[in-house]
Amino acid sequence: MHIVRFISKGRVTYGTIENEIITSFRGSPFPDSKGRSLLFEADGGSYHLEEVKLLAPCLPSKVVCLGLNYRSHAEEVKIEIPRVPLIFLKPSTAVIGTDDTIVLPRFSTRVDYEGELGIVIGKKAKDVPEDEAGEFILGYTCFNDVTERHIQKDDRQWTRAKSFDTFAPIGPCIETEIDPSNLRLETYLNDELRQSICTSDLIFDVPRLVNFISSVMTLLPGDVIATGTPSGIDRMSAGDVVEVRIEKIGILRNRIIAQD
Repeated sequence: MHIVRFISKGRVTYGTIENEIITSFRGSPFPDSKGRSLLFEADGGSYHLEEVKLLAPCLPSKVVCLGLNYRSHAEEVKIEIPRVPLIFLKPSTAVIGTDDTIVLPRFSTRVDYEGELGIVIGKKAKDVPEDEAGEFILGYTCFNDVTERHIQKDDRQWTRAKSFDTFAPIGPCIETEIDPSNLRLETYLNDELRQSICTSDLIFDVPRLVNFISSVMTLLPGDVIATGTPSGIDRMSAGDVVEVRIEKIGILRNRIIAQD
């Protein structure tokens, strides 16, 4: 099931998409604050993709990112493979959806794309055993860990470089019925292939990430774990279009603009 979140005539709704036809749903795929499942069923509405605007498919309270989680990327940046996952956070205010614009800060000198597989948490998760991780995952999405590279280097920690508004594109949907262990991930800049990897190259796989991160912090419904980027990261400039494509999920597409 490809779950989308969209707006039509001022109304924000969840639904599913198949062959560019969206079926609208009542309720939410996420439980309420008390952990109770909400109504989530088709309401009879139908839209063509061109009639609506897709939004970020979830509203995370936080995005938990991996600093280094592909063997090929570790080789690219000449860093030793970590013993435990290296995690950092992006704020909810950085989240945008597909076809939204990534805004380059006025004082930025190099802003890079980082295509990634995103894990969407389906219910409250704390201290989750690896063999139970799937029970807490709603599905998977495309993610772009946008980064101001010079700030990252100057600050020697990553919060400011990765937390600007629009620096966390997510979408276009949440795919609920795939095996994340061997998916093809590709990133294109202006239709030119820049990153290409299979998720089988991950250093820490999905169950290990859910286990490790939930031992540190409680994951809430709608939170996203960005699983790390492969080799091939590079800068983006105003006017560029970046696409993160993951098989069986779809294409996350964003145009780059300069801040006014």
